[in-house]
Amino acid sequence: MEYKVLALDIDGTLTNSEKQITPKTLEAILEAQERGATVALTSGRPARGIEPYMHKLQLDRYEGYVLAFNGGRIIDCKTQETIFEQVIEPGWVSKLYDVAKENDVHILSYTEDGNTVVTEHPDDVYIQMEYRLNGLPYRQVDSFKDFVRYPVNKCIMTGEGEHLAKVEPRVKAFVNGELNVFRSEPFFLEVMPNKVDKAFALQKLLEVLGYTRENLIAFGDGYNDVSMLGFAGLGVAMSNAQDAAKQASDFVTCSNNEDGVAYALDRFVLETVR
Repeated sequence: MEYKVLALDIDGTLTNSEKQITPKTLEAILEAQERGATVALTSGRPARGIEPYMHKLQLDRYEGYVLAFNGGRIIDCKTQETIFEQVIEPGWVSKLYDVAKENDVHILSYTEDGNTVVTEHPDDVYIQMEYRLNGLPYRQVDSFKDFVRYPVNKCIMTGEGEHLAKVEPRVKAFVNGELNVFRSEPFFLEVMPNKVDKAFALQKLLEVLGYTRENLIAFGDGYNDVSMLGFAGLGVAMSNAQDAAKQASDFVTCSNNEDGVAYALDRFVLETVR
C-alpha cells in the first residue's frame, strides 16, 4: 500500500523530550513531502501552538494541513483557510464549568480567536503547562461562566491523574454522548464537540484530498491518538507511547528520542519508492 497522507502527533511523537524535531526526523519528513506525501499535524494544541512546527516542516510550501484542538479545526497551511470546524456551544461551556467545580477540578478554554488561554486559575501547574507549552498568554477571569459566552473548540479539565480517572466517567455520564470526553494526558480531561477526535477529522481531510484510510499512516503516543492509530491504514505508536496507543497501533517504532518517526518513514514510506 502506498501511503499518501502522514498524520503526525506533535508532543511525544514528532518532537523529542526537549520539544525539538531532530535533524534526522526533519530530513525524513521533508523527503516524504518531496516525494508527494501530504503531512497533517494532528494535535490537541491550539493552532497557534502548532505554528512553529508547521513552519519547520514547511507545510505552507508543501500544501500540508494542521488539525488543531484534537481535530476540532482543520487549517489549510497554504491558504490559511479553515476547511472544517466544530465547536461546543456556550450553554454547554457553562454546564461543564459547574461539573468541574462539583468534582474539584479546574477548567480552561480559549478566547474566540484561540490565541489566549482563559481560566480562573492561572497558577494551576497543569494550566501553566498548557499555556507555556503552546507559547500562549493567559487571561485570568473572575467568572469563567460569565466570560466564555461564545462557542469554543474545546475545554480542558485539569487535576491529578488518579482523581481525573474518577472524574472522567462522571463527566461522560453527564454529557450523555452529546460531547466527546477523553484524557489526552493523565492530568488533562478534554471535552470536545460530539464525535470530534483525530480520526473523525482525518476522515474529513481524506475526503477533501480524495484518499481513503488505507492511504493514511498515523504516528502517535497518547490517549488522544488512539482513535487515529486504529483508523489509519497503518497506525504507528512510539515505544514511549501509552499502552492504549500501542494496543491500537499496527507497529511500534523507536521512541521520540530515538528518531522513531524517521525509522518508520524509512521502513514504510521512503523505502517503497527507492
